[in-house]
Amino acid sequence: MKKSWILSVIILSVLLSAWIATPRHYHSESNPYHSRVFVSAYGGLPDTLNSMFTGSGKCAGCHATDPNDYASIVGQTFPALPMPDGHDVNPTDMWRSSIMANSAKDPFWRAKVTHEVAVNPSHQAELEDKCTSCHAPLGHFAAHNDGYDHYSLEMLVQDSLALDGVSCVACHQQSLDSSGVSFSGNMHFDSAIIYGPYGLGKDEPPLYDLPMLTYSNYLPMYGAHIEESKICADCHSLIVNSVDLEGNYTGIEYVEQATYHEWINSVFSGQGVDLPEDADEFEATCQSCHMPRIEDPVIISSGYAFLEPRTPYGLHQLAGANTAMLEIMRDNLEELGLTASVEQFDSTLKWTQELLTDNTIDLEILSTSWNDIIPGEDAYEVVIKLRNKAGHKFPSGYPSRRAFVEFLITDAQGQTVFHSGKLDPSGSSILNADEVGLSGYEPHYDIINSEEQVQIYEVVDGDVTGNPTNIQERAAIKLKDNRLVPYGFSMNHSVYDTTSIVGEAIYDPNFNINGSMTGTGSDNVIYSIPTEYFGSESNFNLMVNVWYQSMPPRWVDSMFDYDTPEIELFQSLYDEHGAAPILIASDSADLFLVNALENVDVKPVATIFPNPSFNGFTTLNWSGLQGQKIYEIFNSSGSRVDAGSLVGNSGSVELELPLASGMYLVKIHHADGVITRRVARK
Repeated sequence: MKKSWILSVIILSVLLSAWIATPRHYHSESNPYHSRVFVSAYGGLPDTLNSMFTGSGKCAGCHATDPNDYASIVGQTFPALPMPDGHDVNPTDMWRSSIMANSAKDPFWRAKVTHEVAVNPSHQAELEDKCTSCHAPLGHFAAHNDGYDHYSLEMLVQDSLALDGVSCVACHQQSLDSSGVSFSGNMHFDSAIIYGPYGLGKDEPPLYDLPMLTYSNYLPMYGAHIEESKICADCHSLIVNSVDLEGNYTGIEYVEQATYHEWINSVFSGQGVDLPEDADEFEATCQSCHMPRIEDPVIISSGYAFLEPRTPYGLHQLAGANTAMLEIMRDNLEELGLTASVEQFDSTLKWTQELLTDNTIDLEILSTSWNDIIPGEDAYEVVIKLRNKAGHKFPSGYPSRRAFVEFLITDAQGQTVFHSGKLDPSGSSILNADEVGLSGYEPHYDIINSEEQVQIYEVVDGDVTGNPTNIQERAAIKLKDNRLVPYGFSMNHSVYDTTSIVGEAIYDPNFNINGSMTGTGSDNVIYSIPTEYFGSESNFNLMVNVWYQSMPPRWVDSMFDYDTPEIELFQSLYDEHGAAPILIASDSADLFLVNALENVDVKPVATIFPNPSFNGFTTLNWSGLQGQKIYEIFNSSGSRVDAGSLVGNSGSVELELPLASGMYLVKIHHADGVITRRVARK
């Protein structure tokens, strides 16, 4: 009786699926693929094909909204029941308003490509070909498969599959064996196979491959790499060939961005070194944050009511950090030729904002007190701590992106007393930091004692002359990279050469280190505010904000000196939208100042100068150290290379570093704890 009932259900399900599929009229004798009616139904997503790929419209037939309310709905049962009030999580509608889906239509990207070409016009073919490999992979790789040497922007704008951006098959058709091995847009694809996360275990429902074979000529298969970070690697670690100011290739290979390698050099990859004891608790892939999984069962294809739900299910949110571009796209759908709706962009914006505020930075005001941190100058000291929660540096990716700290003290009447990181009236540029444009940049700070100093976490590229540049083909050296590193980041990792810390952050004793512990992924910033800022009042309010900005005017404005249609369009959209940053973290405190400095204990202080040392000798100065005191010097491998005693509560001693150039740690042990300082030998 039970077997008969199961057989009846199966027959009924098959008949029902046929009934559901029949009235859609997706196919016709004249067009064995999807018709114009189908394309219209899915908002213009292309259902065409080329020598290697098919468009997202082909996938949308089964993997978009199910009009019969069975598929792509959270919490589906087996046998399935209609869930008209259920939560729809279909991948098509989530993906189509992401930056990934619109990568080939991104007006900033197009403008930047033409900017690079305008600077070095003889390199146009190579530049456009390289840039389209990641932003328009379906057009780029099919063209190369067809025998073309280069793929251009002119070809892209006439190619519906190229305009599909990083669409379904750009990920799901990536080769099982070659994913994540070559980087810089050198992706590899298998023919007529679609990889997914299901179909591995014997206890899983078998893959039902007939619809995909029939409608798209693809065979669905299980692919472990679909759930692994390496599938993101080929485009999210980019190396460019550097040129001099005359456009001559220098032979320098420059790492423009290395988000994948940053993840490898972290606690999240499980491939880190010098990891903390709790490392196992943090292992996560790129998909963990950008495609969060739900455990609720979901039927993954519409039109086949007999399918069993799958779990877990990855949400195709693909949220990143670029809210500014998402807003520009949402507000200019027709002008940019986008297929997503305003509502869909609003959803992606919501997910992006949540990712920025919940999963990037922890901010904490650690302490507020009087201190004599600068010899001879009485000051009020505030120590703040920023901790990176992302699985890579923050900010990461394209080098225009930055985060900065706004530090504001106001008096009881609301009048500004001290303001570092203040924005100009447009809300886009940082006062005292952006006025010089690309000709200069703000260094990394351990101690800030002036409103003119601003803590900005960013990468600054330099050309062969050592000057800052936003022309990526001219980038030859890194002048600054103090972006917050991920938890578990180590200077001893094999990929440190592509993820290095550059500039003053190397010598900051609080950057990625806490006492003797490295790999903290954090930075303490000390604001030492001279007493003259406060006057005779004692009650003040402190507000600390961390802002993120993807396209700051300082970085973008020089593009507008060049005249191309793409730059002209982007400039008009940019001027209309503005470049205001997004607030990602905030903390506040009430300050009650007591000016009796003579009653304040002297803070233990240790400094090393010169740093770096060019001859191997440097001087350790200390004050306020109590009890027995010793120092130890460790090389970058963690081996102790020297040690000695310190006499007196204050004093100085000359240190001799080993002959080998590199970074050394100096640990000063005293009655109240350990002070750690970095020192470099050139």
